[in-house]
Formats: sequence, C-alpha cells, structure tokens
Amino acid sequence: MRPADLTGAVWRKSTRSGSNADCLEFADLGRAVAVRDSKDPHGPVLAFDPMSWSGFLRGLTIDSP
Repeated sequence: MRPADLTGAVWRKSTRSGSNADCLEFADLGRAVAVRDSKDPHGPVLAFDPMSWSGFLRGLTIDSP
C-alpha cells in the first residue's frame, strides 16, 4: 500500500475535543481518511479507506455523565 498523499490536507478535530490537547485530528483525502495525534502533527499518520472509516464512526459510543 502506498502512503497517503497529505498535500493540502485540511486537519480537523472533533467538536467534542474542547480545549484538551489530547485529541485526534482527521483529514478527508477523498480516497482515504487520515488520522493523526494533535500533539504530534509531524508524527505518524494512519489512513483508512472511506468505508472502514464510516464503519469505525458508526461503532463509536459516547458515554454521557
């Protein structure tokens, strides 16, 4: 598998992240969705095909206090 092309990637954080620096950021690359640690923007990036990313998002559960 080739590395995802991150040229022009627009990174976003979840609106639920608040001011906490311990967040993941994601970028929609069209053919892939890239995910990185917001504390290390030049570090490693994981890339998922859109179908896998959608499945991941559907599987998330958020516990309410």
